[in-house]
Amino acid sequence: MFPLFLPFNFIVMKKVLVIGAGGQIGTELVLELRKRFGNNQVIAADVKETCSEALSNGPYIQMDVLDKENVREYIINEKPDDVYLLAALLSATAEKHPDFAWKLNMEGLFTILELAKEGQIKKIFWPSSIAVFGPTTPRDNTPQYTVMEPTTIYGISKLAGERWCEYYFNKYGVDVRSIRYPGLISYTSLPGGGTTDYAVDIFYHAKKTGTYTSFLNEESALPMMYMEDAIRATIELMEAPKENVKIRSSYNLAGLSFTPADLANAIQKEQGNFEITYAPDFRQAIADSWPNSIDDSAAKNDWGWREKYDLHQMVKTMLENVDISKLN
Repeated sequence: MFPLFLPFNFIVMKKVLVIGAGGQIGTELVLELRKRFGNNQVIAADVKETCSEALSNGPYIQMDVLDKENVREYIINEKPDDVYLLAALLSATAEKHPDFAWKLNMEGLFTILELAKEGQIKKIFWPSSIAVFGPTTPRDNTPQYTVMEPTTIYGISKLAGERWCEYYFNKYGVDVRSIRYPGLISYTSLPGGGTTDYAVDIFYHAKKTGTYTSFLNEESALPMMYMEDAIRATIELMEAPKENVKIRSSYNLAGLSFTPADLANAIQKEQGNFEITYAPDFRQAIADSWPNSIDDSAAKNDWGWREKYDLHQMVKTMLENVDISKLN
């Protein structure tokens, strides 16, 4: 007979595959998933031949998401329950390589959606972004449902991906879940080519030289989030009961909104000798097309999302933990 009551720490084991595990989100997501489900149950996959030391506590495979047949063969053979598809070219980098950005950001998604349609995957997480919005979108407290006319290849691909995710759910019942990430801030990995990455880079330079030159102007307010909150939100969404996930395009998600000047002032309160200058580059136009702040009431109402980190907590944690030896 089975016991009537399970131990309080009993967790139903599942196999999880994270594609694009070597990136900023992927590294921390894999580590948190391994804490919850066990090191051997969470497979990190990335295009790099070997994984970082941070991911060496569990299985790793080299995987190019554009190698459709290899991806299909691996998933059909290994039968992961959940797939987190994070492989993508980010906003600023995508503007330099638009053809490849579209190919990478879309073809991998189709491969995974088709596998789920065939019953090979139970749940998919695919990240969207505030880049789906554009200059015609209301910039303050941007609603869940609003005008979406992105002007970057990254935003265009993410908007198209949202529509495909919703289509596969409505047409085929694919359990796909998504978040529109704001700018993400973490000390675990270096900036990865995004427009909001100044808010990570600034901490390394604050500790190393006490100065920073921002590629955005001082009044460019953007939605941001500390990585720990973003990882928690991602897993909470994936573990939410299916009936609570009422949006199958992508959920707005908010945490903080601040300008480079706000962030510099917060750093100066912790490190009085810090100085910032401003030299806006091509990323300024991208930032100008994005919201100042986000309305995430749908996520709060549907699956109980709540942020934990405010600006002061985030700044203090980053300054305590960034490792300046990572800088070249």
